[in-house]
Amino acid sequence: MTNIDLTSPAQLLELFREHGFRPKKRFGQNFLVDRNVVNKILDAAEITEGNAVLEVGPGAGTLTQAAAEMGARIVAVEVDRDMVAILQSVLAGNPNVTIINADILRLDLPVFLTEHFGEGPVKVLGNLPYYITSPIIAQLLECKSRIESIVLMTQKEVADRLKARPGTGDFGSMSVFVQFHTEVQAVAQVSRNVFLPPPDVSSTIVKLTPRRDPPVEVPSEKLFFDVVHCAFGKRRKTLLNSLSDCPPLGLTKEQVADALHNAAVDHSRRAETLSLAEFAGIARAVAALTG
Repeated sequence: MTNIDLTSPAQLLELFREHGFRPKKRFGQNFLVDRNVVNKILDAAEITEGNAVLEVGPGAGTLTQAAAEMGARIVAVEVDRDMVAILQSVLAGNPNVTIINADILRLDLPVFLTEHFGEGPVKVLGNLPYYITSPIIAQLLECKSRIESIVLMTQKEVADRLKARPGTGDFGSMSVFVQFHTEVQAVAQVSRNVFLPPPDVSSTIVKLTPRRDPPVEVPSEKLFFDVVHCAFGKRRKTLLNSLSDCPPLGLTKEQVADALHNAAVDHSRRAETLSLAEFAGIARAVAALTG
């Protein structure tokens, strides 16, 4: 099985037939069958010999196989037990690859990374369905001191939110969170036709490079993100109303008005118009008011 071309739809379908496997909608299984796209992902991740790679959702092993051929040391975490059997057959005898049958969101990730990679830097690859992209990114960024880069294939709409700029409809709390913790790069748009079966939407390869220092000065990350979540929690309201009607902050309308004034932010603005620097300014003003 090790010589199978996983980017060949015919060979992939034959592999599935041999294992009695059918893609499962509940796992968002759409398998990449395009070598050019595989190369773009590996190029974006700058995979080289000896790299430590955590792969989330390896599927049939298309990326896994290609990265292993480049000499990377890969731990692939796959939630679907049936898919694990296919991975083991495809990657049999490859000493560079370890396959783990687990739900990545249920792992103690800091402990897991240390167990499998020691204390060195780790690169992350993943082809993620929409419904788990945000929680997985959040989990990975809790370990950002260990992670060199994260290169993901995700739905275009998700990538648009990750890289959205203030003043656009896609800009939200997830945009702020990811841009606070990482530099975001949209690497390439990907047609639905390079997957088997084709998903209903287009995809984007996105690269997140964890920042070692925050891009803005904040009194604490907790307060900064309390301000962000309160502001976007009722995004149709003005900042004066959304920030004064949010238990995590516990501020009166008068206190919010003072904080916004001190931060030089108009109280009639809405969350999606603010830059990270303006959110940070509000957080600093709130900290100064509340001591």
